Amino acid sequence: MSATSTAPPTPARTPRHTARTGTTPAALRPRLLGRSVVNLVVGVSVLYTLLPVLWLVLAAGKDRDALFRSDLLSAGGFSFVRNVKDLFAMDDGLYARWYGNSLLYAVLGAALGALISVACGYAFDKYRFPHKEKLFGLVLAAVMVPQTVLALPLYLLASGTGLVNTFWAVFIPVLFNPFGVYLGRIFSQGYVPDEVLEAARVDGAGELTAYVRVALRMLGPGLVTVFLFQLTTIWNNFFLPMVMLSDQDLYPVSLGLYAWNSAASVSPEYYPVVIMGSLLAVVPLILAFALLQRFWKSGLTAGAVK
Repeated sequence: MSATSTAPPTPARTPRHTARTGTTPAALRPRLLGRSVVNLVVGVSVLYTLLPVLWLVLAAGKDRDALFRSDLLSAGGFSFVRNVKDLFAMDDGLYARWYGNSLLYAVLGAALGALISVACGYAFDKYRFPHKEKLFGLVLAAVMVPQTVLALPLYLLASGTGLVNTFWAVFIPVLFNPFGVYLGRIFSQGYVPDEVLEAARVDGAGELTAYVRVALRMLGPGLVTVFLFQLTTIWNNFFLPMVMLSDQDLYPVSLGLYAWNSAASVSPEYYPVVIMGSLLAVVPLILAFALLQRFWKSGLTAGAVK
């Protein structure tokens, strides 16, 4: 009986790369489709964000007749310099006072508020005291409370203390921000090692000295980040000043432009100055983010890479 040998079957040759056939692999098609959908969503989001800004820039340089005709793309009706002059001359230069009020509310309030928030977050992180986590839970719960809900209780408190229609009625509430306290604790955990504080205590530094001279310097990026969040929130604050203030000399820019816009239905000459005032109102925020971007970018990425 003789043994017969059979050769193994030769595997069929398949193209090593489908690019030779000019077709896209089936496995890559969902990825390409998903990438296209993502790019489409990003593009729509960018347009949704930039188109109002573009309209504001174009409309700020037009006179009243061009605005009523919605004729923004033509070269006619250009009146940028005239609109700026009318803006600061309207109602005896009231816009300049509103601008100064907003800078005072926002810059000073954001600076003090950031210091308070970071100090509270540092205390929650580095110290032990009774019911610490329960109190921090209340802080987190306060983050979810809309500011408009607090406007009426704050008004009643201000009315009881005689602060209604004063600078302090708007300034004091913006100093305390639960979200800033939360960020302060996160930044303290990421930037201030316990070993550094222990070394400072061994060298004879007290708690306040260790915080001011050691911890606060390490918390610089976090402090700037909280400051920018506070600055944006206070600058765009509208409902609280509307509830608290009746004197136009104390209005911030947001409330003052709202008053002028309401008057524009009767006096159309307010339309160009309201648009120009809205354009100038975003300049401080742009400058703040541009000048402090290296600090807040490092603050937002704190703890991402160890």
